[in-house]
Amino acid sequence: MLPPKGIYLPMLILPDRSVGKVVINAVMKAFLLYEAGGPDKLVPGEAPKPTLKKGEVLVKVKAIGINPADTIYRNSSAFITALFGEERPVILGWDISGEIVEKTEDSGEFAVGDAVFALLPAARGYAEFVAVNAGLLARKPENISFEEAAATPMACLTAWQPLIRGMKIKKGDKVLIHAASGGVGHFAVQIAKYLGAEVMATSSAKNRDFVISLGADKHIDYRNEDFWEVIKDIDFVLDTVGGETLEHSIDVVNPGGTIISILGLTNERLKSKAKEKGVNLSLWGMQGNGEDLRAVADLMSKGIIKVHIAKEYPFSAMAEAHTQVETRRTAGKIVLTV
Repeated sequence: MLPPKGIYLPMLILPDRSVGKVVINAVMKAFLLYEAGGPDKLVPGEAPKPTLKKGEVLVKVKAIGINPADTIYRNSSAFITALFGEERPVILGWDISGEIVEKTEDSGEFAVGDAVFALLPAARGYAEFVAVNAGLLARKPENISFEEAAATPMACLTAWQPLIRGMKIKKGDKVLIHAASGGVGHFAVQIAKYLGAEVMATSSAKNRDFVISLGADKHIDYRNEDFWEVIKDIDFVLDTVGGETLEHSIDVVNPGGTIISILGLTNERLKSKAKEKGVNLSLWGMQGNGEDLRAVADLMSKGIIKVHIAKEYPFSAMAEAHTQVETRRTAGKIVLTV
């Protein structure tokens, strides 16, 4: 049975038989998900404070990034079970920033008091504290806020890994970025430009100036222009949309070029079409990687990569933040402050 909305769960109390006293287990505030559904299924409550395993540090969370993946998992019983098994309630949330408050002896070079951010491999980020393997952490650059740090990991790595590892972009290559004003897209434009590419970018007309400010050389208003009619001779495409957009991307890519989709929506017909033209079409699944995140942090410290935060919400407005992300019309990222 679900607890009443807005009511915190009682603290866990266990007897300490060795001294004949009652011990109150350490707990923390968190947003709990008892069952899949809409944003209202995220219930404020309490959960046990994490205990550290070998190689982990305890981070007091300062900010949380909200991604489309958060809303997809929240709404799917199958996805929740795939990640958590039969555990209920669960705590979602992958992107966090905060301060280390505890560490194990084998957690490497990080120290208590360090400001860090991370992509959590198994969620549990909608909470006051998280346990994180030190190998997944990056130090927060001094020139960015905790909110900016929390907004970065999942979206930026989703752009970084296919562009850096999958495409091997060199100076002068023509790169097409779809949905360039979104969380992944706005990072992708900056990364492609950093690599020396000539960047073509699609978004709505209202976000044209924003996309150009990121470094795009040409903007295409996807609502009023067919990109396959106005651009050609593309070397690389990052697809974040799928469907007709993915199919027509094949039409504009040079033979020998590469399209990488992050959606997993390719089918045999599209694969055959790409093969006939000599275009490399592949899927890319982002993997949490501390080395990649530290490379991103270095570029952020130099001002080469910047995150755009569309709106910040307080921790208590979790449902409202999810509702905004589900519009799929956010320029940049949504963040919660804790």
